[in-house]
Amino acid sequence: MANTTSAKKATRKIAARTAVNKSRRSRVRNFIRKVEEAIASGDQTQAAAALKAAQPELMRAATRGVLHSNTASRKVSRLANRVKTMTA
Repeated sequence: MANTTSAKKATRKIAARTAVNKSRRSRVRNFIRKVEEAIASGDQTQAAAALKAAQPELMRAATRGVLHSNTASRKVSRLANRVKTMTA
């Protein structure tokens, strides 16, 4: 347990930041899930629209430090590839 005042404040800040990051991560997962569901349903226009909504959300998570930038880019790339190959 934290003893000093500054350490107590630090634990409060960490808890608040964790809560914010958890919500951001959850939001990103929801966007990804919508793309996955659209791909599974076979509707390319819906999948493309979901991807278009998910892409800025993933990049925003990367800028905020919730995801590593390479991770976000990789996820966007793989989703885009899957949406693109739906026509073939």
